[in-house]
Amino acid sequence: MATIITASNAPAALGPYSHAVLVGDTLYTSGQIGLNPATGKMAGDTIEEQAHQILANLESVLEAAGMTFANVVKTTVFLTDLADFATVNGIYGTKFPSNPPARSCVQVAKLPAGAKMEMELIAAK
Repeated sequence: MATIITASNAPAALGPYSHAVLVGDTLYTSGQIGLNPATGKMAGDTIEEQAHQILANLESVLEAAGMTFANVVKTTVFLTDLADFATVNGIYGTKFPSNPPARSCVQVAKLPAGAKMEMELIAAK
């Protein structure tokens, strides 16, 4: 049975989707972009500002499901420019200092709301 997870401290969905769905002990999140939940606007124009906001948004979703970044087993990162890969790695690594999850990272042509990055994850209790 699936349980819909909604995080009060994450931005509202831009479409017909949930922040996450919990199936058994496994959490599947929707992709998060760098929207500030208080304003509904992008946290900033730089990849650094957006990456930090994305991680904060995902942390809120994890907390709403009773989990932390320690529960994350897989992430997918979408970048509009792979030249940002090293910068994103540095910020990403702050949430996964040891035993990081499996990850895929791809460059895409465009993301919603002009975002430079989007990230989704799978976590398990």
